[in-house]
Amino acid sequence: MDTAHVICPACRAINRVAAADLGRAPDCGRCHQPLFTGQPVVLDAAGFERERTRGGLPLLVDFWAPWCGPCRLMAPAYAQAAVLLEPQVRVAKLDTEQAPALAAQLGIRSIPTLALFRGGRELARQAGALTRAQDVVQWARGHLG
Repeated sequence: MDTAHVICPACRAINRVAAADLGRAPDCGRCHQPLFTGQPVVLDAAGFERERTRGGLPLLVDFWAPWCGPCRLMAPAYAQAAVLLEPQVRVAKLDTEQAPALAAQLGIRSIPTLALFRGGRELARQAGALTRAQDVVQWARGHLG
């Protein structure tokens, strides 16, 4: 991979970033905000589709809901995993209560569910909470090869 398309979490612009520059804290060419923040990107249904189909990085998504106890239990570990996985992986969260049609389309039957996508296709899925950042990182990296 010589370059990657990285979608800005602030303005949703697609940025072309040289692979060698991914680890150098690149900023968005349009809004000049950081492309990687060390925090999961909050997505809605349209943002998910844009990341899945137009983003050039593997996409790890936590499908969750605010009322879900295991989701809240996993949130700190997932946030820590974002620090460890970026910039090789785009780490995101999607509230299934805000996007029920997308959750149904993807067959999300329980939450939290982690799903890993690359090139628009789902590579792997994990239902249930992972409460250690290292477990999230190992799971994601294990499926990326």
